[in-house]
Amino acid sequence: MMTESESQPNVSGPDDASLRSLAHGQPLVVTPATTLRETLYRISQGREDAAVIADEATGLPLGLVTLREMLHVISFEGGGLEDPVAVHMVGAPLTLAADAPSHRAKVMMAKQGVGHLLLTEPDGRLFGLISPADLLGLRAGGAEALIADIGAARDLDAMTVAADRVRRRGAELFHAGMGVESLCQWMSGLNDLIGMRIVELIEDEFELPPVPWCWLIFGSEGRLEQTFATDQDNGLLFVPPDPESTEALREAFLPFAQAVNRALHHCGFERCRGDIMAGNPNWCLSAAQWQQRFTDWLWTPDPEALLHSTIFFDFRPLYGSSEPVDRLRAWLIAEAPSHGRFFHALAELALGAAPPLGWAGQFTFDRNRDFPHTIDLKLQGARYFMDAARLWSLKQGIWATSTAERLRASGDTRGRRREDTAAEVEAFHLIQRFRINQQLQSKDPDAVNRVDPDDLNELHRLMLKEAFRQARKLQIRLRQEFGL
Repeated sequence: MMTESESQPNVSGPDDASLRSLAHGQPLVVTPATTLRETLYRISQGREDAAVIADEATGLPLGLVTLREMLHVISFEGGGLEDPVAVHMVGAPLTLAADAPSHRAKVMMAKQGVGHLLLTEPDGRLFGLISPADLLGLRAGGAEALIADIGAARDLDAMTVAADRVRRRGAELFHAGMGVESLCQWMSGLNDLIGMRIVELIEDEFELPPVPWCWLIFGSEGRLEQTFATDQDNGLLFVPPDPESTEALREAFLPFAQAVNRALHHCGFERCRGDIMAGNPNWCLSAAQWQQRFTDWLWTPDPEALLHSTIFFDFRPLYGSSEPVDRLRAWLIAEAPSHGRFFHALAELALGAAPPLGWAGQFTFDRNRDFPHTIDLKLQGARYFMDAARLWSLKQGIWATSTAERLRASGDTRGRRREDTAAEVEAFHLIQRFRINQQLQSKDPDAVNRVDPDDLNELHRLMLKEAFRQARKLQIRLRQEFGL
């Protein structure tokens, strides 16, 4: 069925939404010397099921204790009600920046099997506390067993089986009518767990340099828009102690990165045809080099730079130290808006191909001899929305990477009517649904995004034409904004 269904498993809201916007109220905070009795009493007076232990002088979080853990300590471990809560707290609990996207919290909590995550401000102070009830989503659609399979995998053969199960379950959810945005978030979350576990397994085989590093993902995976026909787009960022050690560190990381690329390929994530992979020395860079690459692309928007912007500007961290990646993103969204020449060139690129509709509203086709009378719904469909959303989000300093959330956030910033933005998002997701349907049917890797309108029923042809009209409206807005 080619329509969205509200009755099917779903996730709660955009995965690019900031955790800051999802945290409800202030968590219960106690000092290390507070007794279990006092902590239990204060929990009973509110609706919390956990308390954060913070340093009395600085306010910095030190640990976490849950109601369940306190009851277990008192009932079965001989803990006393007058014991200081610090004796029984979980020290150094999982923390995440309050401005990080909710997707990262979902994946982290699923991977670690924890029920709470502390949110912190840039200076380390406590902002709030997140629980699964605030996030929901990743465990929808029967993912519990899949998450367990991924976590239990001890070799690449087991990871291959787990990855195949995720794809098969994703296909079942799609055919059951799960919404495209929800499905892509679900798939991206589980694929993140697969990727993290693969990196972990390979990491155990190498003696990596003792410096901060992070595995990056770009393209559709970076946008949380992975479908059933996708390849690798990844890189590696490391932080050298001094500039002089950069090249030596790159040489030390490259064999590891190349091994991860091979392992991902083994598990069904095809190698990138353009070699945008961490095992390529061009994309295994220090934090300073990554920033310089982005700087060069912003200042010199030649065709190669613009092509790279459609892939690399959708980056997000997957595994390792996310702090330097978040700093890079914060720098980019502050720096990019001032580069008008770059955005003008990016708009020209976005307008380089018109939606495949003729003047009378009929479909038009490219001249592909292998697949005549078909439309490439990636290059002549989804791309229009991705390109416009990326441009507006970068120009307005928006953190989000997913196309739908970029459209929503940029629409709000620009004062567009919510219903107009909703129409754009729905059109994008409709094209994505047609793409996914084709990917699940086609065995030819060159045909996975190509649809013959004659194979669609009359209603679906009308829906596809309306989606292309929405794409045309996006392009009209770009032409007006940039005078093109």
